[in-house]
Amino acid sequence: MSDTHETTYAAAVAGAIGDAMRVDPTVFVIGEDVTAGGPFTTTAGLADEFGIERVLDTPISEATICGIAVGAAQSGLRPVLEIMYIDFITLALDQLVNQAAKAHFMSGGQLTVPMVLRTQGGAGHRSGAQHSQSMESWLTHVPGLTVVMPSRAVDAAGLLASAIADPGPVVVVENKTLYFRKETVPVHVEPVPIGKAAILRPGRDVTVVALSRLVHEALAAAEELAAEGIEVEVIDPRTLVPLDLETILESVGRTNRLVVAHEAVQHGGFGAEIAAAVQHAGFDDLDAPIERVGAPFQPIPVSPPLEDAYLPGAAEVRAAVLATLGRRG
Repeated sequence: MSDTHETTYAAAVAGAIGDAMRVDPTVFVIGEDVTAGGPFTTTAGLADEFGIERVLDTPISEATICGIAVGAAQSGLRPVLEIMYIDFITLALDQLVNQAAKAHFMSGGQLTVPMVLRTQGGAGHRSGAQHSQSMESWLTHVPGLTVVMPSRAVDAAGLLASAIADPGPVVVVENKTLYFRKETVPVHVEPVPIGKAAILRPGRDVTVVALSRLVHEALAAAEELAAEGIEVEVIDPRTLVPLDLETILESVGRTNRLVVAHEAVQHGGFGAEIAAAVQHAGFDDLDAPIERVGAPFQPIPVSPPLEDAYLPGAAEVRAAVLATLGRRG
């Protein structure tokens, strides 16, 4: 029997939740339409196996979902809640930011909040400006929250396993366009350590640190540039908070150039934090300005041609690599 199989990102998420629920009876799922699998099938089959006592549908109230989860976590359970579309996390920010993130600190360590908040970001589905944003940088600004952002099925499962076992609140930011990508993964996925980046392609000329969907775009750009004799090292941080800055700095120490790339609006995006941290700690290793790839500072269009033009991808990563090398292409 093979020790690998083909699956999708969405199936890997559902599988990781199911694995945790089988091992730990305190783990439960709560959210909108989760008994039916949700809009992206990431909770498919869980209600059939575990019943509606552990897979709980809620009204359309993100504040309620998050508030129940915070209370349940403080009472000894391990909720895995889903906020359908990261755009609507705004409606649960008081519960997440002012309660979950601060309870352990403000109680002098007496309270823990072992909850996982899963949510989906990203454009490309023609869903308009209110259902397509990438808002991870909002969450990384809050002390007390761990934020992970897997780009691959194996990391979606492995990071989710670690997140459910974590004693504090963890936000897992998934990407809608990645859910149905087919990937080969181990049959038994090991937990992925929170706070550890992955070097997905080694290279000697430029380091590209990419997030979520842009990881795949960066790999495509790197493949194209390799034909031109340019070797790009692609790093997926996987975890944004805590950030594995050491791995990034070691790479920049070898390549002496850095590009940061994400789908979120470039202005105020998490790439700015990576760039600032690298220039502070690794300034002497840099032979050129750090290049940043992100979306324009405007709402996301619903028009297909305009949305396609809005979204950064492999072409923008390629241009940024050439720019940091002092070339045009």
